[in-house]
Amino acid sequence: MNIGFIVLFVTLSSFIIANLFIEDTKKDAATNTKYWAELIANANSTNLVNNETQLINHYLSMLKSVPYISHIHIYKLSPEPEGIVFFANYNKSMSSPILKKTDKIVELSSAKISAHIIELMVPVTQQDKKVGYVYIQVSTDYIKRIKNNMFLRYSVIIFMLIIVTLLLTIILNRFITIPMSDMANKIQDISKHKRFNLRIGQMPFKELDILALNINILLNRAETQLANLSDAKQLTYQQNKDLEDKVNKRTQALKDSNHELLSTLEKLHQFQGQLVESEKMASLGDMVAGVAHEVNTPIGLGVTASTLLSDRLLEIKKAFDDKTLKSSQLKKFLIEGEENTAIIYRNLKRAATLISSFKKVAVDQSSEEARSFNIKNLLDEILLTLAPQIKKLPFIINVDCPSELMIKSKPGPINQIIINLIQNSITHGFDQRKYGSIYIQVSIDSNMLTINYQDDGRGIEPSIMNKIFEPFTTTKRGSGGSGLGLHLVYNLVTQALGGKISFISDVESGVNFKIIIPIQVM
Repeated sequence: MNIGFIVLFVTLSSFIIANLFIEDTKKDAATNTKYWAELIANANSTNLVNNETQLINHYLSMLKSVPYISHIHIYKLSPEPEGIVFFANYNKSMSSPILKKTDKIVELSSAKISAHIIELMVPVTQQDKKVGYVYIQVSTDYIKRIKNNMFLRYSVIIFMLIIVTLLLTIILNRFITIPMSDMANKIQDISKHKRFNLRIGQMPFKELDILALNINILLNRAETQLANLSDAKQLTYQQNKDLEDKVNKRTQALKDSNHELLSTLEKLHQFQGQLVESEKMASLGDMVAGVAHEVNTPIGLGVTASTLLSDRLLEIKKAFDDKTLKSSQLKKFLIEGEENTAIIYRNLKRAATLISSFKKVAVDQSSEEARSFNIKNLLDEILLTLAPQIKKLPFIINVDCPSELMIKSKPGPINQIIINLIQNSITHGFDQRKYGSIYIQVSIDSNMLTINYQDDGRGIEPSIMNKIFEPFTTTKRGSGGSGLGLHLVYNLVTQALGGKISFISDVESGVNFKIIIPIQVM
């Protein structure tokens, strides 16, 4: 195949070189034509000016010795109106003369090569003055002869190359390709059936015979090595079997340990879940106690006012029955009755508001269903519910939230997050402090709700900063701290709400929690 490519390459190269040579021959012919035309023009410029027709004809007749010049016309420039006139000509074949070329002066100013002839016109000058033109026509028969000779030569060369290629192919196929193919097939058969006792026979060439000898040496070594490997394999098999028995025993022991560990881990998760629920219920219990105490005050005032109103009503009734009722006494009763009724209304309304807020917060804490709600109202209800616990503490809570922001999300987890963060600040951040402030900022951007929670408390200790979201991480162990508050916050943000939480904290400078959760803006 490679030889065929070489032959094809040589053939194409030969044709390309032949074409280049023919093109160069054409250029040489055009240059030679220009040389003869300029030579004739320079030699006859004086004779043309002096109208020496015989001298010009004599000069042209000497061109018979140049075989490829077919026709020559000499034209003279005359004053108007004659213009360019035919002056002399040369016709090699003595046949009928060719037509005048005075209308093709511009076209033939450079050599024009056609199928059979080359034409050219050059000006005749005398002392830098144009006095006429010389038209020359040259035959291209010698170029054709060159083409034919080259075609014949290259045809013979190509034919010989084809014959040589065929002979080389037959020789190579007989003495190299077939033996190598047989060798390859035998090696494949040895490799496929693992018959390493077989050997490769003698090859027709010395080089191939050396290769076969080396392959036979390799087969001898492989056969010996396989025999050694068979013994080692038997030993390895026995060792593997012993090792497998040991691994099975260790695996069974490990399975038993894993089973025990999984059982312990499951109990730990159950215990952790119970602790989380206990933490939530404890928080809810604190709110219940606070709300009960807070509701008790307006209800007590309402009972007092209603009792006073009842006493005054009995006095008026007695005076009416005794017919001793005075207008001043009735007027006083009406004024006091109006005041007592207002007191009863205001305090009952306050109690109803507290109970309603507590109910909403309690329902939200126990539910993780998504619904539409006003986030500002939710935060106000949370603070109202926590008011009994924090109103006696010297801490300030500020909320920055758009008042008309309606969203669709899960209010329960948000409720628990805010309550746990506030309780965490009070318990840990403001511990043993007589002042402190909490700032809650809510903003929205492209259906993402951002809650920035910040306090100016003690901050988070560096020793626990990397594990504050892990369960049972607390600095109040043994003092009422369970270590589940921020763990619950983390799970609510990432799992219940599908968001993320991060924080920044400096010791004695407070902490800033940033919570981002996906929501739908209504």
